Amino acid sequence: MQYRKLGETDLSLSVITFGAWAAGGWMWGKTERNDAVEAIRAAYDIGVTSIDTAPIYGQGTSEEIVGEAIKEIPREKVQILTKFGMRWNLAKGDFNFTSKDNDGNDIDIYKYAGKESVIKECEDSLRRLGTDYIDLYQIHWPDITTPVSETFEAVAKLIEQGKVRYAGVCNYDAAQMAEAEKTLKLASNQIPYSMVNRGIEKETLPYCIEHHKAILAYSPLERGLLTGKITPDYQFQPGDHRANHKHFQPEFIERTNRLLQKIKPIADEKGTTLSQLVLRWTVERPGITIALAGARNAAQSVQNARAMDFELTQQEFDFIHNTVNEF
Repeated sequence: MQYRKLGETDLSLSVITFGAWAAGGWMWGKTERNDAVEAIRAAYDIGVTSIDTAPIYGQGTSEEIVGEAIKEIPREKVQILTKFGMRWNLAKGDFNFTSKDNDGNDIDIYKYAGKESVIKECEDSLRRLGTDYIDLYQIHWPDITTPVSETFEAVAKLIEQGKVRYAGVCNYDAAQMAEAEKTLKLASNQIPYSMVNRGIEKETLPYCIEHHKAILAYSPLERGLLTGKITPDYQFQPGDHRANHKHFQPEFIERTNRLLQKIKPIADEKGTTLSQLVLRWTVERPGITIALAGARNAAQSVQNARAMDFELTQQEFDFIHNTVNEF
């Protein structure tokens, strides 16, 4: 495994970071708690020291799973990344959407990052995670109903109290990052990036490079699409959000699989999977600091981590990139 500094901080993260959204079950059909715990522990055993989670993932379930998985590991050996600003238990702020919790009950999701809410969310996360500090605390989505200064003053207070080490954002564009930085120095932006979703290359990625902000690429496997295992007739479990996602419609799946078939000979030659090849390409892209890779079981998490166990030549990188450009 390789490790990289988060922006201008002294916090190093494993280049492949465990993404714990699916572990929480919410919007992924279901979760097996023991499998998720073992997935995190198996990843840690081969060098994945960083774990990204959020309260909204299973309405606390994901954070509880992370807490259980790391309780026997010395705290300083792992880096916990979590979030705030998506409330399912408070009808305040910017209404986002209606969903169902893991028990099938209707819940309304709001984007809200008022000062008192941020403080409360942090306390709740610390309790669920079984720790007294969070390495990177990230606003999950912009909240248009709360002054940006109010939100990040609250995070600054948490940093002063030692409950948070560094502040980050998720799903922010360059202008929103600049506005937040008027109040508090940011370490990073967690944002979607994959072979078939490269929109950040236009503005946000150049901004982060110029201002020395880390980019945490989420959905680098495009929610499983870039594994090569999704076919146009793939049947999703009830409650799996991908069923209606634009990237999981037959035409897009077919187009993506044609891309994957073009680069598959490189994976075959290296003795790797397509997933590993895609992850390795992702973390070698300019400006990308780490990639978040989710897993439901130990075998998947180990496979993700093994993306750093092989090398690609410049010629191979160029071929992959040229192929992606043709997509």
